[in-house]
Amino acid sequence: MQQSGASGSEMEVTWEDQQNINKFGRLNNRLHELEDEIKIAKESNENFEDASNELILTDEEMVRFQIGEVFAHVPKDEVENRIEQMKEVTEKNLEKLIEEKESILSQMAELKKILYGKFKDSINLEED
Repeated sequence: MQQSGASGSEMEVTWEDQQNINKFGRLNNRLHELEDEIKIAKESNENFEDASNELILTDEEMVRFQIGEVFAHVPKDEVENRIEQMKEVTEKNLEKLIEEKESILSQMAELKKILYGKFKDSINLEED
């Protein structure tokens, strides 16, 4: 049995502690995935905005619109509506991703408090 004044910094890791550490790791992985997804969603939004601006500048009534891997000639008004719809869907998706990221960050902060409270300097939960 270890005395409280012993020089060893070993601390018993309970099953609950291990579960918290594992949960923190999973949340951290999901956080990185979300950051990538948010970046992609923002880029998509910018691309939709650029496409919308290009449509404003064009004089043609029929424009080429990519559907899958094929370009089709579609009336300009219909393309504007489709781009606006795609932009709205992307914005809603972006909002959901940001909300999930905030939720994960708050869960991670709570786990950090618990784990640092018990393990102090024996555990490193920060990214370098």
